Amino acid sequence: MSDKSKTRFRSSEWFGKNDKDSFIHRSWMRNQGIPSRMFDGRPVIGICNTWSELTPCNAHFRTIAEHVKRGVIEAGGFPLEFPVTSTGESNLRPTAMFLRNLVSMDVEESIRGNPLDGIVLLCGCDKTTPALVMGAASVDLPTIVVSGGPMLNGKYRGKEIGSGTAVWQLSEEVKSGKISVEDFMDAEAAMSRSPGHCMTMGTASTMASMVEALGIALPQNAAIPAVDSRRNVLANTAGLRIVDMVREDLKLSKILTKAAFENAIRVNGAIGGSTNAVVHLLAIAGRVGVDLTLADWDRLGQDIPTILNLQPSGKYLMEDFYYAGGLPAVMRQLAEAGHLHREITTVTGKSVWEGIEKAPNWNAEVIHSLDDPLTASGGIAVLRGNLAPDGAIIKPSAASAELMTHRGRAVVFENIEDYHDRINDEALDIDETCIMVLKNCGPLGYPGFAEVGNMGLPPKVLRKGVRDMVRISDGRMSGTAYGTVILHTAPEAAKGGPLAAVQNGDFIEVDVAARRVHLDISDEELARRMKAWQPPPPHSKSGYTRLYTDHVMQADTGADFDILVGSRGSAVPRESH
Repeated sequence: MSDKSKTRFRSSEWFGKNDKDSFIHRSWMRNQGIPSRMFDGRPVIGICNTWSELTPCNAHFRTIAEHVKRGVIEAGGFPLEFPVTSTGESNLRPTAMFLRNLVSMDVEESIRGNPLDGIVLLCGCDKTTPALVMGAASVDLPTIVVSGGPMLNGKYRGKEIGSGTAVWQLSEEVKSGKISVEDFMDAEAAMSRSPGHCMTMGTASTMASMVEALGIALPQNAAIPAVDSRRNVLANTAGLRIVDMVREDLKLSKILTKAAFENAIRVNGAIGGSTNAVVHLLAIAGRVGVDLTLADWDRLGQDIPTILNLQPSGKYLMEDFYYAGGLPAVMRQLAEAGHLHREITTVTGKSVWEGIEKAPNWNAEVIHSLDDPLTASGGIAVLRGNLAPDGAIIKPSAASAELMTHRGRAVVFENIEDYHDRINDEALDIDETCIMVLKNCGPLGYPGFAEVGNMGLPPKVLRKGVRDMVRISDGRMSGTAYGTVILHTAPEAAKGGPLAAVQNGDFIEVDVAARRVHLDISDEELARRMKAWQPPPPHSKSGYTRLYTDHVMQADTGADFDILVGSRGSAVPRESH
C-alpha cells in the first residue's frame, strides 16, 4: 500500500476494523456490488445531492453527480451519493426560505452520522446553496461546492429575456394594458429553455457567485451554463480536488474566515448581487463563528461600484457573463484595486490571487471597468432609524436614482392577503408619490420570510407610465426583482418592531445616502401605538411550523434558528450494534 492509502480517515471508524461492527458496515454496503478494494482505507467522499424533479433548477444534478464521482474515483477516493431535502423556489409554498434551516439540519446530521471524510455539495436553486453550506459548516469537514449553473438566455420575439426579471416586467405590462395575457403566456417557454437556475443575477446566481468568492468553490463555478460541457468538467475537477482536500485536512473553517466573507460582500456589490445574500451570508458566518454583521455589509459595500451589466440591474444575462470572463474577471479588477484580501486560502489549496491573476475580460460591455461602472456606489445599503432600529436594506443598483431621497405618505397593507385584496381597487387612495408599506412578512410573521417585498404597483399608477415607487416591508424580494424596495426591516412587525405601528397617512422619509429611514411621528406617539399593539396569534402549535416560530432569529442576524448557531463538529457517533 502507498503512504496515502495507509492514512487513517474518519470513515475508518466504520469501515477500517476487523470486528463485528465494521463487518456489518462493509457487508451491507457490498450488496450494491461495491468491491472490497473500496474499503482499503481510501477517503470516502459524500456527494450531497439536492436533485429533485420538483426543484427544476436542480433537475439535472444526477448527471453532475456522475461527473463528480468520476473525479473522486480518478483521485483514489470512494464516492457515495446521498439525497437531502430539496427546496425549489418556483414551486414550494409558502416559501423555500421557510425550509432553509430544516434542510441545513438534514445536511448536518446526514454528514455527521455517516462514514464520510469529505463532502461535495451539489447546489442550484436559491436556498439549496445556503442550506447545504450552513449544514456542512456545522460539521466542518473538507467540503467543496459545485453549483448547477444558469439556464441559457431566454429568447422571446427577437430579444433576450431574463428569468424572473421578465416575469415582473411583463406582468406589469399586462396590468397597465400594454400587452395582452396571450403575449404574456407566450414568454413562458421562451424564458426557461434549458436546464439550470435563473440566468439573471437572482439569488441562485448570486449564491453561486458567493461560494466562489468565499473560496469554497472552484474558479468559474458561478457562470458556466448548466448545459455547457465545461460544467461537467468543473464537476469532475471538484471530485478530483476533494480527495486531496481530505488528505490535506483542508476544512471549511480554514477557508470561511472573516476575510473571506469580506471578499464576498465586496464581490456582491460589484456584481449587483441579490439582497438575499445578506441574510444567507450572515447565517453561514454564524455557523462557523465569524462575527459578521449588517454594519460589515454597509461598511464594505458602499464604496464598491457595480461593474457587471447584468439583469436586473443591467442588460445582459449569465450566459453572456461566462463568455465575458466570469467571476474571476470581476474579482481580478477588485483585487488589483485593493478591494480583496488576496492571500487567503481557497479550496484549490492556493490563494485567491493565484486563481484570478490572469483572468481576462473578453467583453467590456458586460463586465465594465471600475472607472466606468454601471453604478458608482453598488453593494447593499443598510438603513436605520425609528422605523428600523436594527436595520433594513436596499439594493441601490436596482433602485431608481430619483427615489433614493424621498418623503411620502404611507399606504399600509397589514399582510400579504390585505395587499392582494386591495391593490387592484381603483378606489385605493394611492399615487406615485406614496410609499407602500407591507407588514407581517418577516421570518416570524409570514412565517418563513417570503419574497413579497417587491409589491407590484397598482394599475392606476402603472397606467400613468410609472414603473417604480418606494416600497418598505419586513419581507424579502427575489434577487431577480428590481425597484426602490426597502427590505428585511428589523425587528419585524410580528415581533413588535416599529413597522407594526405605521398607519395609513403617516409620512415616511427615506434618505439612502444618509442611511436613514424614518417614520415621521413623535417618539411619544410611536410609544403609544406600540403599547396598544397586540402580537398576532401563533401560526401553529405543533409540527415544523412550531419549531420554526419558536427558534427563528431576526433578519439582521441571518434568520437561522438560535439552536443551530455554531459548529457542532464531526465527532464520530457511538456504534449502534
